[in-house]
Amino acid sequence: MSEGTLTRLAALLQNEGGLMATLVAPGVHGDGRALADGAGPAQVAATGPRTEDRADEYELLVEAIYEGYLLHYGAPRVVQASEPDLRLLAGDQLYAIGLARLVALGDAAAVAELADTITLSALAQGTGDPDLADAVWAAGARAVGWGSTEAHRRAKSLAFAGAPGAFEAMRTSAVGVAASP
Repeated sequence: MSEGTLTRLAALLQNEGGLMATLVAPGVHGDGRALADGAGPAQVAATGPRTEDRADEYELLVEAIYEGYLLHYGAPRVVQASEPDLRLLAGDQLYAIGLARLVALGDAAAVAELADTITLSALAQGTGDPDLADAVWAAGARAVGWGSTEAHRRAKSLAFAGAPGAFEAMRTSAVGVAASP
């Protein structure tokens, strides 16, 4: 987890002003939700060959989207919102901020991948399967950085269908050999 990226996200939100600026925590910190290799989704996505020429931007925008996810389902690191409705709205705003920055980069494949990641992790959380949600984030981050694979597309299909084996397929696709960008 990159403390620098969390600080950059906090600064971005403060610079945008408005309600989001008032929700920025006085200090940012990691939440212990790193992926298996010790890096968070933003760092995984930013270190792939698809993103290496704009690694800082990818790291920031994925961090914004992941912070939105944590506002919905976990322990956010940058934004503090005590009311449940405000947490949901702030999380949605962070999704929008990250996706808008990604659209500005012109990376339609990553937009689609992160939209699927948001949807699939929400479905997993909704069925009480946080392990699947974590696997979805790990695989989605890898696909953003390295490109999708047939195994990843199959894992997403299984997860969308709520099929047995979705977790293992998603976990495996997160560490598999990726296709070319």
